[in-house]
Amino acid sequence: MNSVVYFNGPVQNGDFTFAERPGKAAGIRLAEALNALLGLDAVPHLWNTVTLAGDLRHRRAATRSTVGRQQREQEALVAKYAPGPTPQGGLRTDADLQVACLALEMTRGLLADGTLTVRDLPVRLCTRCGYMAGAGTAGDCRSCGHGGGRVARRPLLVFDRTAHGPVLGRDDVHAAGARPPSHLFTIAHHAPQLLVLSRTRDRGVDLAPLGLKGMVLDPRAGLHVAVLAAAREFGAVRPVMTVTENAAANVAAHGAPFRRHGPMRLRYALHGKIPTRPRGATGCTRCTVPRR
Repeated sequence: MNSVVYFNGPVQNGDFTFAERPGKAAGIRLAEALNALLGLDAVPHLWNTVTLAGDLRHRRAATRSTVGRQQREQEALVAKYAPGPTPQGGLRTDADLQVACLALEMTRGLLADGTLTVRDLPVRLCTRCGYMAGAGTAGDCRSCGHGGGRVARRPLLVFDRTAHGPVLGRDDVHAAGARPPSHLFTIAHHAPQLLVLSRTRDRGVDLAPLGLKGMVLDPRAGLHVAVLAAAREFGAVRPVMTVTENAAANVAAHGAPFRRHGPMRLRYALHGKIPTRPRGATGCTRCTVPRR
């Protein structure tokens, strides 16, 4: 088995192409370069498709009755690379079958050892579509726009981190000798003690087999499983996720229970952003220098 292998943190499948937003490929290119230095074969590019934006895009599409969600996501991913071919290592998403199988396997194990639990908790539900928001969330439903909501109790998959120590530490960052990103540790430390890991989405890792009908695994946890699934497929025991500091701050706490599985241990390789042109500007498409 390989030791260290780099995978990009799954990129959200939004409305962009790499020609328009080259910075979106920073983690992908970094992973490719580092793997090339190690003499490794090409690994798949990883994508996050379990998003509310993706749900809305599909529901509003005129071709919804003829183009399924899986096909729509795949067509959008292929278009990111146009006019060139898709990558040699292929494409994987956080809704793929191998990710779902691994996620359920891991979740069952984490429930068995008490790391995760299922609890009845109060949540705010849209009275029209049933979309779940936080108990204290106000305003129109983000899923359907309806203004009515009600507070109800329902079983949720939760991670109570009280007994599990810091959700992010120095050993979770792959950078021997580098200055520790203390600000990220602070952000992670201030995450809520009780983290809800089940969400209402049209797409994702279905938690119905665990008794949570109509819910999927939170994508912030699911994208960690996507990296582990790709690593297992590649035979890697030390997968490293290339990710911006901002992204790490957003996903680290929810992904904490999903960084280890068997011999595999996931770490983060933090990188900066590549600046792109401001919207509407003219000039070079690969930098921020305007035309004179």
